[in-house]
Amino acid sequence: MPRIVCVAGARPNYMKIKPVMDALEGRGAEVLLVHTGQHYDPAMNDVFFADLGIRPPDRFLGVGSGTHAEQTGRVMTAFEPLLEEVSPDIVVVVGDINSTLACALVTAKAGPLLAHVEAGLRSRDWSMPEEVNRVATDRVADHLLAPSPDAVDNLRAEGYREDQIHLVGNVMIDTLLTNLERARASDVLARHGLTRREFGLVTLHRPANVDDPAVLTGLLKALGEIAGRCPLLLPVHPRAAGRLAEIGVPGGIRLVPPAGYLDFIALQDAARVVLTDSGGVQEETTALGVPCVTLRDNTERPITVEQGTNVLAGRDPERIVATVNRVLDDPPAPRRPELWDGRASDRIADVLLNGGTASTRPRPTSLPRPKSADRPSPEDRTLPI
Repeated sequence: MPRIVCVAGARPNYMKIKPVMDALEGRGAEVLLVHTGQHYDPAMNDVFFADLGIRPPDRFLGVGSGTHAEQTGRVMTAFEPLLEEVSPDIVVVVGDINSTLACALVTAKAGPLLAHVEAGLRSRDWSMPEEVNRVATDRVADHLLAPSPDAVDNLRAEGYREDQIHLVGNVMIDTLLTNLERARASDVLARHGLTRREFGLVTLHRPANVDDPAVLTGLLKALGEIAGRCPLLLPVHPRAAGRLAEIGVPGGIRLVPPAGYLDFIALQDAARVVLTDSGGVQEETTALGVPCVTLRDNTERPITVEQGTNVLAGRDPERIVATVNRVLDDPPAPRRPELWDGRASDRIADVLLNGGTASTRPRPTSLPRPKSADRPSPEDRTLPI
């Protein structure tokens, strides 16, 4: 059985890596969990390990925060000697954070096979660091483990080989379905004095929304209007806390500390509507059948709009208010995409263990460079060049 390194670095990774580790270990693989330390705050880290029952990491790199370049560089510098020491057959990276890209680049040059969970997701918004991370990670990966048909279509359009692309489903939903009844047993509603279906839940953390005071002020104005009809609860992400305090929050919006995984699932499950800029929340609300309004102009998870309960509202305050009012008046019907069935991790293990380590490791065939010597336009930049 192969030795497999699974990498996690921040909160969005934990719900994705846990079911994959369980499925691999259940089949007899030797799994080493490497935590890069990109998230290290207990509210964003420890509580999730406890809620999800993730065992302590075998290695903790402790890279901490910093600019994108600093963080990516520190992860690469710490991960390279580790990879040489443990000599894995496969490295599994998940999602699109800086740790994902850093460990993917080191692996691609070191020799082990590289598997990317959530491959093929595309927002086509190159102002998002996550878009750069996910496209670059796919480009050097051997196994592209796609969560949805649109992701498969993206990978095929970008020229990847059919034997690299695997439609496996959504591992986030594996974790959600496994823990849903435990979450529903939480007392979080009582702690916050909430009644089921009588409040809205808000999350804000993306730099485009919280780093620009003018944008954040507009979003808070919209949320204040919505709160007049539906009281809102906002668990505060650390990166947004200071800015919210500076600007001030309208009445009807309650700020609370960050919630652990089980409490947050319980809040989503009980909410009348969820307003978010998080990709993972778009997926979780779709699986739960809860109306979701996304405070972004685009999404790398279009299946949540096409087959789920998600509606894109953008960041214009008037449009946000109008969209939320429409959703409250006429909620979208619950729909769950195919293969969001709680078995994505089993399909991933099948891919990696049934011949995955025997691959001759042909790297993805390079595509011709564009005829024009000019920099590709944004709509063309998802093509590997």
